[in-house]
Amino acid sequence: MHLRKAVITAAGREQRGLPLQTFVDRDGIDKTALQIIIEEVLAAGIEEVGLVIVPGDHEAYSRAAGPYVDRMRFLEQRQPRGYGHALSLARDFTGDESFLHLVSDHLYISRQSVRCAQQVVECARTENCSVSAVQQTRETMLPYYGTVGVRRLPRQQTLYEVETILEKPTPSEAEQKLLVPGLRAGHYLCLFGIHVFTPTLMNLLAQTVERAGPERAVQLTPALAELAAGERYLALEVQGFRYNIGVKYGLLIAQLALALDGADREDVLVQLVELLALRNRGRS
Repeated sequence: MHLRKAVITAAGREQRGLPLQTFVDRDGIDKTALQIIIEEVLAAGIEEVGLVIVPGDHEAYSRAAGPYVDRMRFLEQRQPRGYGHALSLARDFTGDESFLHLVSDHLYISRQSVRCAQQVVECARTENCSVSAVQQTRETMLPYYGTVGVRRLPRQQTLYEVETILEKPTPSEAEQKLLVPGLRAGHYLCLFGIHVFTPTLMNLLAQTVERAGPERAVQLTPALAELAAGERYLALEVQGFRYNIGVKYGLLIAQLALALDGADREDVLVQLVELLALRNRGRS
């Protein structure tokens, strides 16, 4: 499997400003979330990035991409018709090639030297099929993520064959349909926001968009379920952590995670201890 293109979706009307936010990255340098995500992609060997945006956001995203703007192809979602529709707009960009896909409201920190996106890319190349990254997630977070039902592959600890997938299931639905033997009680395998897809997914999305007509929203999860039913589709439990910057305190938690994993870790820890000490003194 030759992977040279990535697609990042950033057209969610409520989340379109998130990739423009500035963080201090692990190397101590100020970067936008978009730049951090692009660096994640490029480290996986990707050459060109398609970014799905809202009309009118081209200039802001060009600035946010910084030194990587020449690697970008901007694609506009003119109507807010859902995640699946947004991704389908990159079909001409990806052509008949497999591609890496990331969402724009998550940042990632790997627990090993290989970055999270690169882990997924290497798995997809080895297995020659679509692969979605997943993470063990407590059931209170199910309203935020797609969740997979899987079968663990023989002699594998972190690789699964996807059998079903539900978008933001209730805890009762997850308990009935998505339990995975060996996971902690109350935990499920939820999508991580990083995928490698074969061209089959774009074909499925195109068919779904055509069936939906010009007005209805098109989500990604039903197409993923079709993908699992039609060809080999794996889930990889990535060695790393995702940080959703679109949830309450998401920007703060992501910045803390980057800082505590980065070059300024000791300074940040000292300041956190001092802050807590001041708070405790104020209460005494």
